[in-house]
Amino acid sequence: MDKLFDQLSDIENSASGIMEEANRRKAAFAREMEEKTKAFDQELEKETGERIRQVREAMEREMKRKLKEQKENSEKLLAQMERNYEEYGDQYAEELFRDMIKE
Repeated sequence: MDKLFDQLSDIENSASGIMEEANRRKAAFAREMEEKTKAFDQELEKETGERIRQVREAMEREMKRKLKEQKENSEKLLAQMERNYEEYGDQYAEELFRDMIKE
């Protein structure tokens, strides 16, 4: 009977050892997963920040291009209006004067 109790005690001790080892592995795995998650989050944040920077730079380039284009178009239109005024200004003034004195 003592032998049976000794065997049961050995089995219980082995089971306790196995459970302790499982808990240690579980804790180590949890730490490892936490570290991997933290590293993943940091990498994702870095990549996201870089992508945002790239998009912002692209938008700024596009905005500058459009502003330059609008400025060029405005300058062309203004030059055209000045040429038109120089060429036809007297004629416009004459027509305006005639319209004003008409009855």
